[in-house]
Amino acid sequence: MNQKQFVHWVGIKVLSIGEKIFQHSSIERAEKIGQRLTKLLYKLDKKHRTRTQANIALAFPQLSLKEQQTMVEENYKHLGCVLADFLRTPIRTDEEVISSTEVIGREHLDRLVSEQKGILLVSAHLGNWERITQWFPLIGVKTSGVARDSNDSEITEKVSSIRSGRGMEILSRGNAAREILKRLKAGEMVAILPDQNADDAFIPFFGHIAGTVLGPAVIHRKTKAPILPACCLRTGPGTFKIHLLEPMTLNEGETNEEFMTRINHSIEEMIRLAPEQYLWMHDRWKNARKKGLL
Repeated sequence: MNQKQFVHWVGIKVLSIGEKIFQHSSIERAEKIGQRLTKLLYKLDKKHRTRTQANIALAFPQLSLKEQQTMVEENYKHLGCVLADFLRTPIRTDEEVISSTEVIGREHLDRLVSEQKGILLVSAHLGNWERITQWFPLIGVKTSGVARDSNDSEITEKVSSIRSGRGMEILSRGNAAREILKRLKAGEMVAILPDQNADDAFIPFFGHIAGTVLGPAVIHRKTKAPILPACCLRTGPGTFKIHLLEPMTLNEGETNEEFMTRINHSIEEMIRLAPEQYLWMHDRWKNARKKGLL
């Protein structure tokens, strides 16, 4: 078995076996099991552990080495909680989603909905990004999400099946442009996470140049759909707080790069609310580093 086959095997086993274990456990026990799994990942996966440590040091140089290391450890624990919560999705009721979620900034959403325009929700790989798309449909806001397919088709199919069970339709990022425009023009909400490494533009993120997608700015310019920055942070076992920030629109004469710089700042603002809940193991500054910009 080569490395690729091994990764596939582990991924499928975690999804299949974990789904059964977590669905027959309380949320507290499920999260503890998830944390044990990601603690093992922390020990075995030097590549992502090292990247997590480096990214946290880059974003928060003011923290001591001990504080940075504590954040790394808390970050892996949080990932275990997210894994457990996601695999419990099929047994979660609508009532549980509503009762376990507090919302800050609801007035921003209500105003946009009253205007009967499409809404481009911009979030990040922060907190529990799966939960946020489960909450919106339950309050009557039809929502689709855009996500990159896994490199493994079987894993993509399994994850998509869990998501769709909550009424969430996922659009494949590779060919979603036309469908995004169609849904926004129909007055629906589309959720997108533009916080990963790209090469569309090179603009600041946590004070360092990072390769960034221009998609949200381009889509907004085409549709005029306002951008709603939002995130869903874990506050305890099975409980969450959704933060809805002030909606954003293009300023007169503003370029796509300038608009995305403001969007990056809003993402930073959300991450600073709970930095230990961000996906720091992703190589966010990869392309900038390759170009000698970091």
